[in-house]
Amino acid sequence: MRSPVLSAPRPARAAAQAGETAWKVSFREVSFFYPGRQALSGINLEVPARRVTAIIGPSGCGKSTLIKSVNRIAEIGTEIRVQGTVSIDGRDIYAPGTDLVDLRRRVGMLFQKPNPFPKSIRDNVAFGPRLHGITRPADLEPIVERSLRQAALWDEARDRLDSSALELSGGQQQRLCLARVLAVDPEVILMDEPCSALDPISTARIEELIEELRERYTVVIVTHNMQQAARVSDRTAFLLNGQLVEVDETEKIFTTPSDRRTEDYITGRFG
Repeated sequence: MRSPVLSAPRPARAAAQAGETAWKVSFREVSFFYPGRQALSGINLEVPARRVTAIIGPSGCGKSTLIKSVNRIAEIGTEIRVQGTVSIDGRDIYAPGTDLVDLRRRVGMLFQKPNPFPKSIRDNVAFGPRLHGITRPADLEPIVERSLRQAALWDEARDRLDSSALELSGGQQQRLCLARVLAVDPEVILMDEPCSALDPISTARIEELIEELRERYTVVIVTHNMQQAARVSDRTAFLLNGQLVEVDETEKIFTTPSDRRTEDYITGRFG
């Protein structure tokens, strides 16, 4: 048996070991095309509900395109073409008539760099609920508090809710953006390198939040940090050149991967 690739990945959860996994997001033979180039080719991948799935792979392999296809923001500002099926709870999200506003409520996203609106902390969190028709302060205030608490920001922000979000530190801004996602009660949370612009302390806070979020939400995180993938995820998928090389429980991927290319990548031999 080969020696472990990385030490101490998180153990497989009991539900997965017992074969009780329910799939939340499914990719069936998905190929994704931007003008002049193909980003993904024949992806078959199941994302389990209420667990954390890490997407790893070298730059340009299609990781971000993969997760952006789930809330269809990859098509904003450009023409795209999708072959195959991306479904949530068995429903094709690229089917004609899909309500994109509702889809993006159900599937929230945290980006590489914090992107708070130039508004108050309160208005940042309340933005989504207002967009979906909740306008009474008496209804909004509990949502703002709940979301900030879930994002571990309430204690730091409760006395400055009317201050500009741009006055927060980088780590606080990223947690505010997470609170903004949580305010609309999503089902899936996508994270595209959410800690790459943060210091180690802020990174640890985000990772702690991921641990808590998995109990209620389906989380998919793109990361270049192999140690982070091993720490926070239950399953890991390795992409290379727009293709899925392998996907399995994180413990197996980081100790005894099935494909030599996976082992070469996570041990730093390439990528």
